[in-house]
Amino acid sequence: MATDSSPLALAKAQIRRRMRRLRAAQPAHAAVAAAGHLPPSLLSAAHTVAGYRPQGGEIDPLPLLRLFAAAGAELALPVAVAADAPLQFRAWAEGDALEVDIFGIPSPLPASPEVRPDLILAPVLAFDRHGGRIGQGAGCFDRTLAQLRATGPVIVIGLAFSSQEVERAPTAMHDQALDAILTESGYIEAEKDT
Repeated sequence: MATDSSPLALAKAQIRRRMRRLRAAQPAHAAVAAAGHLPPSLLSAAHTVAGYRPQGGEIDPLPLLRLFAAAGAELALPVAVAADAPLQFRAWAEGDALEVDIFGIPSPLPASPEVRPDLILAPVLAFDRHGGRIGQGAGCFDRTLAQLRATGPVIVIGLAFSSQEVERAPTAMHDQALDAILTESGYIEAEKDT
């Protein structure tokens, strides 16, 4: 398999390396602090909320998912079923049994109903205030968000540590923008380019 050596790919790879080191040093309590900055209007507006299982030092969305569940939202987690396909979202509740998907990430069982989230908490390696996001590099979230946005509205909130902010995230045409970013320091509404 050929490696992409374009300037964009190299810039993303450099940011990923730096952010993985930064993220590994962040305190676990930052997730609770981030949850405290969630705008109350989002709690009442979301009906189906997708989180994720944190990997490699990602900020844990569980405190936020608990808030949404307490407000009456149905929860879901993503499931990778093929490396080059959009993610599926399956219903999930805290305590449900999980099994690893094709990437080795704990995910809801195949018997769990597939759902369409109207709000997604997305893991982030780096972000900017324009909604630019750098993820792990497999393109799963970009494919998934493109597919969801083609069928209706969905709010996508990047969940990150404030230290993961960059001035401008290098992005390609297929990269999907975040609507907002939530960190332990606050809630940032994305400044959309005009």
